[in-house]
Amino acid sequence: MTDNAAFRASAPVRLDFAGGWTDVAPFPVRERGVVVNAAIDLRARAEVRLGGDRYRLHSEDLGESQELGGPGALAAHGGLDLLKAALRRSEIGHCALRTSSEAPPGSGLGSSGALDVALTAALDAARGVRRGRSELAEEAFFLESVDAALPGGRQDQYAAAFGGFHKFTFERGAVTVQPLAIDPAFADELARRTVICYTGVSRVSSRTIERVTSAYERGDPEVTSALRALVDLAEAMADALEASALRRVAHLLADNWTQQQRLDGAMRTGGMADLEAAMTRAGSHGGKAAGAGAGGSMFFVVEDPARAARAAVEAGVRVLPCRWAMEGVVVEQKR
Repeated sequence: MTDNAAFRASAPVRLDFAGGWTDVAPFPVRERGVVVNAAIDLRARAEVRLGGDRYRLHSEDLGESQELGGPGALAAHGGLDLLKAALRRSEIGHCALRTSSEAPPGSGLGSSGALDVALTAALDAARGVRRGRSELAEEAFFLESVDAALPGGRQDQYAAAFGGFHKFTFERGAVTVQPLAIDPAFADELARRTVICYTGVSRVSSRTIERVTSAYERGDPEVTSALRALVDLAEAMADALEASALRRVAHLLADNWTQQQRLDGAMRTGGMADLEAAMTRAGSHGGKAAGAGAGGSMFFVVEDPARAARAAVEAGVRVLPCRWAMEGVVVEQKR
């Protein structure tokens, strides 16, 4: 390692088309989880610059900076806990670490998972460590779930590491990665007809996750039935995407959202219900919350993208670009 060398990495966030929540333990440990998602070209970025006499941390999207030195400098709590956890895990020593994200905080698009991957990749590059994409995704997942103690599933890290369209199967701790054979013309049409709406209401997904996982562990029949239905919908979604069946994709999104709402009473906020109604009037064929729900973003497959985008803006939300990221994590070094 050379002082003042800068190591940079970026990784994309994702849209979860179906099966989200079935990657969150303990369900995929006891049963079989399946998630179908696609990476979108909103990227989380991390830059590590080696050297100095302390840790200098800066998160652009959170607008927060810290300078830390002395024993226990990287102790958890006090803000920027994910960055501190990454530095603890890497044991890289004093450096400047800067992060940013093109996706809004709390958007439900898996931005923390993408940041996990970018952080891990940048710190690996600084240490001269090489990993395969699955190994990188696993390391990034453990960074968030264990070192930073933030509960969640694995789909975000895998989408960020691999990019593109995938079906991920989660079973007894193992992950099977299946790229989906998507016709390029259909992928273009799907991107054009997908409207991503950021509600402006960020949420703490860990609270929803704790309620859902507790209900499953208690054997709640409603939650258990919904999770199993979500697995079946993910299998059907993979087939629909590979068949270029746009209306079928839209209807499965709506079915997934129905099952997702069975998991927790706070899954759909009043603002989300109003947005759904506005998008239905504007010609939506189906949509759902991105990620955990209870705020964040929703996305819809629509008949007329311009009309739907206008309706979304009139409903008070921010429309985010939908461009598929066929390349996952990218690493570069600058001196």
